[in-house]
Amino acid sequence: MGYVELKGKTILITGAAGFIGANLAKRLCAEGKELTIIGIDNMNDYYDISLKEARLRELASYSSFIFVKGNIADKALLAEIFKEYEPQIVVNLAAQAGVRYSIVNPDAYVESNLLGFYNILEACRHSYDNGRSGVEHLVFASSSSVYGANKKVPYSTDDRVDHPVSLYAATKKSNELLAHAYAKLYSIPSTGLRFFTVYGPAGRPDMAYFSFTNRLREGQTIRIFNYGNCKRDFTYIDDIVEGIVRVIQKAPDRMAGEDGLPLPPYKIYNIGNSHPENLLDFVDILQRELIRAGVLDNDYDFESHKELVPMQPGDVPVTYADTSALEQDFGFRPATDLREGLRKFAEWYKAFYMNENTERR
Repeated sequence: MGYVELKGKTILITGAAGFIGANLAKRLCAEGKELTIIGIDNMNDYYDISLKEARLRELASYSSFIFVKGNIADKALLAEIFKEYEPQIVVNLAAQAGVRYSIVNPDAYVESNLLGFYNILEACRHSYDNGRSGVEHLVFASSSSVYGANKKVPYSTDDRVDHPVSLYAATKKSNELLAHAYAKLYSIPSTGLRFFTVYGPAGRPDMAYFSFTNRLREGQTIRIFNYGNCKRDFTYIDDIVEGIVRVIQKAPDRMAGEDGLPLPPYKIYNIGNSHPENLLDFVDILQRELIRAGVLDNDYDFESHKELVPMQPGDVPVTYADTSALEQDFGFRPATDLREGLRKFAEWYKAFYMNENTERR
């Protein structure tokens, strides 16, 4: 793989007000290295927009960060951004997320995850027009959802992923296929990252740990799917960001095959904790940390607020990442303990939602 020097580069991050995008932008801005970070986000209201606004306020303190409000489904806007800023590195994190929401609002997934990603690929392709050096590395978010109901665990990037069980998973697999085709046709160095259940402070409210916290705090019942017989490979946000930063700096090589024709400069990696947690154990750790942080009272009656229910359509019983390729190529594997990660989330939640002096709008 070829080394990509970060110093002095312009990096485009799509979905920059999102959970992963904002944390990545903050990390890169804090690194210095004379970077220019261009962030684009459509600021949709899929979840509490005050979270996105809070993330952007934090990023606004960095002079190296430039924000563009817009949609990657707008091809003309992307063309303007590429023309004005000429990014050498593109990290595509913009997507309509969520397995269950894809069942009720499929249009959002087609627009953002398919059309939007196609526009990103086209913009990267044309960055080489007229002999320009163009994009040195495209890194894009895929998902553990592409593994569907695969029985073999841990999930390896060598496994077949031809049987998605949700539209969301199908769009992510489509991203991988499109990126491979464009890498082959136009020699765009591309790396896809399959993320495994990302969590942490200021995360997505639709994720279980966050929605459970909201519901428990409001005295509502939490629903634990598949009667608690699910396992998830929870990956802390700092580990995800560290993985992305390392991956950015090593692009797949442009090489010719035995037939003399170019091989696609394309790679796929899992980024997960490689230690799946049972959902009931996860809930137990979460409730203890919520009490410790003062989000819930010491005598909170959890048993009366828990309901074990059947599996939801589109869900899978287990996610479990084989990260051996990531370790081999980048010397890194996520390792943040679930209790440590949930403790940081609980402390953040208390400060953000329960501190009357916290500015959220």
